[in-house]
Amino acid sequence: MEKEENSNTEVENSEEKKSQTIETASVTKDLKKEKVEKSPEEKILDLEDKLKRSFAEIENQRRRFEKEKEEAYEYGGFVFAKEALSLIDNLERSKQILENDDTLKNSEALKKMLEHLKIINTDLISIFSKNNIKPIESLNKKLDPNFHQAMMEIEDDQKEPGTIVQEVQKGFTIKDRLLRPSLVGVSKNKDNNDQKDTINKDNLDKK
Repeated sequence: MEKEENSNTEVENSEEKKSQTIETASVTKDLKKEKVEKSPEEKILDLEDKLKRSFAEIENQRRRFEKEKEEAYEYGGFVFAKEALSLIDNLERSKQILENDDTLKNSEALKKMLEHLKIINTDLISIFSKNNIKPIESLNKKLDPNFHQAMMEIEDDQKEPGTIVQEVQKGFTIKDRLLRPSLVGVSKNKDNNDQKDTINKDNLDKK
């Protein structure tokens, strides 16, 4: 009998301890939650920080949009302008063909045709210029890889090596952007070439 009473007492004590443990854990959890939860001032600061970040992102997007819009406006006709240059090329080819035609040489008909071609070419250059499309100056300039493309070397002791002495095809820019490079011929020094040839010959003879 006493054993049963003792056993019941132990069970009751064990359940009471469990209950106390659960209550303690619950209170501890609530205390931790209170510590983690931010104060109103901290919440306001967080909101202000988020607002600043959002405004900064909006401003960045606005600037990107403005830049893209400006570039689209300024360079939107880039492809069209590049293709339109073929008109000037064709005029130049027509001029050369007429000038090389033996049946037209020194005739009044040739003079009139060349005058008309010159007027058309001048009008085209003027229209391009009004739209910020301008020809690149090449002759007697130093070769600049940003604007010129060397197609050949021409012996010329009167010019400093690397000077443009012939323009094969005129280049153009649109505002600050290259539309197409000038195709040019540049000078080279004949004496230097003769000296190089002599050195190469001497090297071959030694072998």
